[in-house]
Amino acid sequence: MTGQTEHDAFFVPLGRNAAGNEVFATTERTVSLWAPTMQHGAPPSALLLRALERVGARADVRVSRVVVELLGPVPIAEIEVRSWVERPGRNIELVIAELWEHSGNTADRAVARATAWRLSTVDTAQVAYAADPPLAPVSEASQHVWEGTWKSGYLDNVEIRALGKLGGPGPGQVWARASTALVLGETMTPLERLFAVADIANGIGAKLDLDEWTFLNTDLTVHIFRVPESEWVGISAETSTGPDGFAMSAGVLHDEHGPVGRIAQTVLVRPRP
Repeated sequence: MTGQTEHDAFFVPLGRNAAGNEVFATTERTVSLWAPTMQHGAPPSALLLRALERVGARADVRVSRVVVELLGPVPIAEIEVRSWVERPGRNIELVIAELWEHSGNTADRAVARATAWRLSTVDTAQVAYAADPPLAPVSEASQHVWEGTWKSGYLDNVEIRALGKLGGPGPGQVWARASTALVLGETMTPLERLFAVADIANGIGAKLDLDEWTFLNTDLTVHIFRVPESEWVGISAETSTGPDGFAMSAGVLHDEHGPVGRIAQTVLVRPRP
């Protein structure tokens, strides 16, 4: 597979191209359970978040809402990252990042796109409040091993601690953390750690039998009201399936101190042949 390496990371930096944009090799650790030629949604989402945090970086703002659009299967290939400030502002700015595939056989194309609002920060600690209840702690969760159809390069590189049985009544609840780096040689930022696992919410909240159905999300929208402070990311999510081929996954994201935000995903549901 083009761009594949054996490095202990989802992506390996290859330097900058003539346009000044970063280029990365994609490793087998990103592989989706849906096909060996495509990435799981989490690694490219985290790479986009990395770009959204860095473009026109300012110490007085932070990302508050991110929308990731998966424009098609994100391939195991060389990936170029393009990013820019779309709407500058002193207190509110809109930033955009795109991932572009480089292939010798086809024309370059955008495979994923993200937009984010970055807002200026002030001290509101005295009125801090979380509307959602916290998850049970990591110490009360049990190690979860993906089995059967639930196997992929990406899932093999995420450590899961489950709170109860996944696929049962009510939301699926887990603690998760990536066991490999996002970019080789770098330590993940708190939001990169969050996005390195947030996209699994669809699978964690799923009620469908993976041997009978496919359910790929086309996007994810994440609202972050507090920057996570722990290595573990808590996810409580449940998927509602409609009668005409698609579903909605919705959930709450946590760190070990409590909720940090919410996630929603559009899900394409299809019976397996």
